Amino acid sequence: MHRNQGQEYKGNILVVDDTPDNLRLLSAMLTAQGYEVRKALNGKMGLMACQMVLPDVILLDINMPGVNGYELCQQLKDDERTCEVPVIFISALDDVLDKVKAFDVGGVDYITKPFSVAEVILRIENQINLRLLEIKLQEKNLLLQNALDDLKAAQVKQIQNEKMVALGQLVAGIAHEVNNPISFIYGNLEYVGQYMQELVGVISLYQQEYPHSTPKIEQIVQEIDLNFLMYDLKNLLGAMNRGADRIRHIVLALQKFSRVDEAQMKSVNIHEGIDSTLVMLQHRLKETTYRCPIVVVKEYDDNLPPVTCYASELNQVFLHILNNAIDALESTHWHSESQMCSGSGGEMNTSLSSTSHRKLHRIGEDEHKLCDQHICQWEDDQKIRPLHFTNSPTHDVSSTISAPVIRIRTELADDNTVKISIADNGLGMDESVRSRTFDPFFTTKPVGKGSGLGLAISHQIVVQKHQGQISCNSLLGEGAEFIIEIPVKHPNT
Repeated sequence: MHRNQGQEYKGNILVVDDTPDNLRLLSAMLTAQGYEVRKALNGKMGLMACQMVLPDVILLDINMPGVNGYELCQQLKDDERTCEVPVIFISALDDVLDKVKAFDVGGVDYITKPFSVAEVILRIENQINLRLLEIKLQEKNLLLQNALDDLKAAQVKQIQNEKMVALGQLVAGIAHEVNNPISFIYGNLEYVGQYMQELVGVISLYQQEYPHSTPKIEQIVQEIDLNFLMYDLKNLLGAMNRGADRIRHIVLALQKFSRVDEAQMKSVNIHEGIDSTLVMLQHRLKETTYRCPIVVVKEYDDNLPPVTCYASELNQVFLHILNNAIDALESTHWHSESQMCSGSGGEMNTSLSSTSHRKLHRIGEDEHKLCDQHICQWEDDQKIRPLHFTNSPTHDVSSTISAPVIRIRTELADDNTVKISIADNGLGMDESVRSRTFDPFFTTKPVGKGSGLGLAISHQIVVQKHQGQISCNSLLGEGAEFIIEIPVKHPNT
């Protein structure tokens, strides 16, 4: 039955009853009040009608052939699409147990026959109003959730900005304060060496001209072991030069990491940013009571062009990811036999350029040396075998030993995008953890050891500020790999 033209539309009502007279009466009564009414003579027809067009309210009889009212209501509540539709039972059964069962299966109201027209109309209007209020509440909850998400994102951004400013100022200040005295020392070591050489020359000449000195001089020469002192002086000056040079390199790395004077986007060498970040974390790579030294395998693409980016913020991304990799390796139980912990931790460089030789060395020694055979092994000049990495089809890597390793790999993708992979051979993570890796405030670390902001900040920097992508590949027991992809030229430049 259709409602009269010009009447206000109040809602869609589905009436399910096996008595045609009841259907006609309810249909005429509700249509006169401005409702659109659909009718069904049994439970099966009612279920089909409800699935075709979702009603606002369902009037449901209990005693029907085939599927009764209780069973139909249960089926509607089990369906995600129809579970929110209010069901009003309308039946001649007025026993308390019948009413209790009606509410148990999901009914919201119960009308006994014979019924009053005014009562039915008021109860229907009440349920429709409640449903409208519920929908409005859900909409407001959604708006509040979006506002909360925006507030969290703003909070993450604010924390990121404050951390970057504080860290940049601290690092730049330390670098500046260290740079001045070390420059003074480094600049004067050359003159010290020259003066010492002249003094040694004078002493040697004196010994030649006056081979027989006084007993007092002979005694002092023997006490200070003059010959050894003159020989060792060159070694001391060489060590001082190497130490001063190392400090200068550290200061330069700190300046490159902070880039406090380079807040705007500019073209930089990504490898320098990674190397400066590794200098900041050098103390965490060393051997501890619980594990061997962490070895960093660097596979840099020599043909990688300069990248237009916010250098200091991208360095912060490297810092967060490398810190997480080290934390993962810290929580892994490594075999700590003496032969596997021999040597000091450091970095290994391998070149991906077809025109250059693949080489391997440790940082922090006087000369470049090949890696300890317990740590890695070359095969056919193509493969390195310290650990297993996920998602690395171009490198056949197998797990042969238990040693903590971080691998950093860079390459230029075909679509003019720089791809940076940072992988570790720690414990890895299952899908439930991996899927929430970049959620703000999500962390699996103990209280006080992680805020859950590092990777969320990294995601924001890569995706929003650099129009790039960051992803995580990991399987439980097989380590984790973070892949950063950013365009060589930023779209806004």
